[in-house]
Amino acid sequence: MITYFYWAMVFLAAIGLVFLFGARFDNWRAALISAGFVLFVGWAMYFFYFQQIFVKRWGGVMAIRVPDGQYHIASTWKDDNLWIENYDPVKNECLFYEYSKGNVLQGEVTIKNCNPLHTRPLPAGEPVAP
Repeated sequence: MITYFYWAMVFLAAIGLVFLFGARFDNWRAALISAGFVLFVGWAMYFFYFQQIFVKRWGGVMAIRVPDGQYHIASTWKDDNLWIENYDPVKNECLFYEYSKGNVLQGEVTIKNCNPLHTRPLPAGEPVAP
């Protein structure tokens, strides 16, 4: 919810500047430039600073997609960075991905010969345990 509130405030500020400079002072060029500046700064602040803080501390909204062919194992926060652990069964690797503010610093750790699911091929005819 905090994410939606943030964007509502950014758009209200931009609309307010359009009203103030455009309708009130009849300076539409300044109105559009100032509104564009507020929208750009609002986007940059959200993308490079607020997104993960909102999600971690105040229940914001964020979506991450697991790459095709991988299985999601776990996720955790380290400071304000989100770490995602996935498993790639084709390569038999555990992959840790870091999502930092604005995706500026992205870490990736690969553990080879990792099998967190402890799966093994079943011989023909062996029942699957519940």
